[in-house]
Amino acid sequence: MKIVATSLEGCFVIEPAAVRDERGFFMRTFCATTFCTHGLNPAIDQTSFSFNDRRHTLRGLHFQAQPLMEDKLVRVVKGAIFDVAVDIRPESKTFGQWFGQELSEENFLALYIPQGFAHGFLTLTDDTMVAYQIAQSYQADLAGGLNWSDPQVGIRWPHQPDVISQRDRDLPALKDLALSPAIA
Repeated sequence: MKIVATSLEGCFVIEPAAVRDERGFFMRTFCATTFCTHGLNPAIDQTSFSFNDRRHTLRGLHFQAQPLMEDKLVRVVKGAIFDVAVDIRPESKTFGQWFGQELSEENFLALYIPQGFAHGFLTLTDDTMVAYQIAQSYQADLAGGLNWSDPQVGIRWPHQPDVISQRDRDLPALKDLALSPAIA
């Protein structure tokens, strides 16, 4: 398993190595020892799945505020997504910058997203299932989000979304989040 740094401090692409033989393959997708060695939080409080019927479905950009900010590991079980992390840490040198990576059932990649980041994705195929391993429990009153089309962030989505929840459409811009002490 390789842990590859991205342009955003603390955000990593996880590249598992498949060992193949006549039966198929075996692949380690998570190792707490490897995560600790690279300074990643290995704790898992919950595992969740989202299923998306249609390609070009957008979810996000979501985060959880203090005191339960989330570290998450995101991977695709079925289909493909364009996965995005946005740095919303006001003190960070990369505040407001984003990183995107295609994750699919074929490339086996995962994205590690640390606390202080908003996360979202656009499905690239029908019938897409995404798995999340999250270090903190979900608490609805701490849930927040960033608008997926905020021009200040400027995410270059590979396709225009066809399906977006009203909640996600109504999320605020980064300039409005920067004033919120709930993130910092």
